[in-house]
Amino acid sequence: MKKTLSNPAFWRGMVSIVVFLILWELGSRSKQWMAPEFFTPFKELLGAMGFKKDYLPWIGAVPAPSVVLQSWLTVLGDLSYWHSWYMSFLRVMGGFVAAMIIGIPFGLALAVSRAAHGVAFPVFEVLRPIPPLAWVPASIIFWPTQESAIIFITFLGAFYTIVINVLGGARSIDVRYFQAAQSMGASRWDIFRRVVLPGTLPSIMVGSAVGMGITWEVVVAAEMISGGGSQVGGTRGGGLGFFIWLSYIGGSYEQIVVGMISIGIAGFLSSELLRWGGRYATPWLKAR
Repeated sequence: MKKTLSNPAFWRGMVSIVVFLILWELGSRSKQWMAPEFFTPFKELLGAMGFKKDYLPWIGAVPAPSVVLQSWLTVLGDLSYWHSWYMSFLRVMGGFVAAMIIGIPFGLALAVSRAAHGVAFPVFEVLRPIPPLAWVPASIIFWPTQESAIIFITFLGAFYTIVINVLGGARSIDVRYFQAAQSMGASRWDIFRRVVLPGTLPSIMVGSAVGMGITWEVVVAAEMISGGGSQVGGTRGGGLGFFIWLSYIGGSYEQIVVGMISIGIAGFLSSELLRWGGRYATPWLKAR
């Protein structure tokens, strides 16, 4: 903790957050804090652009941070809010772990086997550009439950990123390492275990962190489209995406922002945990 507080980067980040919140507060309250006369010279221009209100049109309608905080403190005591966290977390972890289990061996197979690359890579490249959300209708139809459909969508969100990073990391290993290992009589298994895997591990960690962020983006949209999947007693419990959707339907714009910030925090913590694990899994990179 002491090391963190003495780090200039930490304080720069804190200052940027504080400045952002102040600007957000000022912009959101511009209707009350700024005289309407301030906008008089711009009324014609704003009217031509389609804005009819006397406040900053690009942020004035957004709830202020102080209002969002009050709403957040209110929902903290609501069990359905925490159940939304729990459901989204389970879906993200389910899809992400499946993507790791399948994606890492698949990417390594594409990297080390010409036959596997020739057979599987064309199909992979055809499917990869399809956005995961485009699979939502088909997933709801083909999977037996909405829950499994949402997990499948989160799996796709991380799978392609992990495979591409594994494949790129394996192919970026200096060929001289392979030549040196072969000259010392290393077998193909030894080369794979002592050269390919360590050389690919940094790319695996990068791909995992990026894939984790994508899974949080995808799971929220999937929950909105599919109606939240599993729920508890018909209340808000279908995940953070469904929490945002119900807040929008109910006109609670402060809770929409609460849900958005909750997703940001969840994604940041998940990716940061992976990056922390990656630093310990690749200690040789610290020496660079």
